[in-house]
Amino acid sequence: MLIDNSVSKQTYIEDCEVCCNPIQVSVHFLNSELIDFQVDSIEQ
Repeated sequence: MLIDNSVSKQTYIEDCEVCCNPIQVSVHFLNSELIDFQVDSIEQ
């Protein structure tokens, strides 16, 4: 998974590489340093 650290807060949906179900990815960067990372399953 590649994440752009030039954007401080991001939330997006992509397919899981293992099971292909959608997941919501939320990341937060401060001065290009990752300070929060969260991944949640999106039930179908």
